[in-house]
Amino acid sequence: MLEAFWQALRDPVVRVVCAATAVCVVLVVVFVGWFTQPDRLARGFAPTQPIPFSHRLHAGSLAIPCLHCHSGAEKSRAAGIPSVEECMGCHRVTKTDSPSIQKLAAVWKSGGVLAWKRVHSLPSHVFFDHRPHVLAGVACQTCHGPVQEMAVISQHMSLRMGNCLACHRDPRPALPAGSTIVRAPENCNACHR
Repeated sequence: MLEAFWQALRDPVVRVVCAATAVCVVLVVVFVGWFTQPDRLARGFAPTQPIPFSHRLHAGSLAIPCLHCHSGAEKSRAAGIPSVEECMGCHRVTKTDSPSIQKLAAVWKSGGVLAWKRVHSLPSHVFFDHRPHVLAGVACQTCHGPVQEMAVISQHMSLRMGNCLACHRDPRPALPAGSTIVRAPENCNACHR
């Protein structure tokens, strides 16, 4: 049977048909993958949150550093979302008459958690670690956009592999002046484990 297949491939028409079929299959896979990406991977994704939170106020006007609330970025793969306890560190005395802060306080008193919806999430087959990026001096705004200007946080850039690879191939624009890093890992298992 295999010999018959190789014999058929000698015919130029069969070779052209096989090549065209292979190209069509690849195009269909790329087309379906591109146009069926989940909304959570798309630029501009901004799910409704349980209470309104303004990064423009907190990170912008009040100039609270990103790592104050997202301290996990230095210590673990995930930057994390601050706990209700952390928010109440300030809001026990600040803006206590606000309905949103009253809702936050009620959750805190009940010992519950707020069900924040992730804005930036990668597919499960992608491994991302905030630590090497933070330690290299990559500003949060490089990937997350100008969060200090966002009243409602939204995804600034598409989380497609091409965006990550472009930065890994030339990270200098994302790094602080004087950094000696000229490239970041591009091998598949750096991000796919």
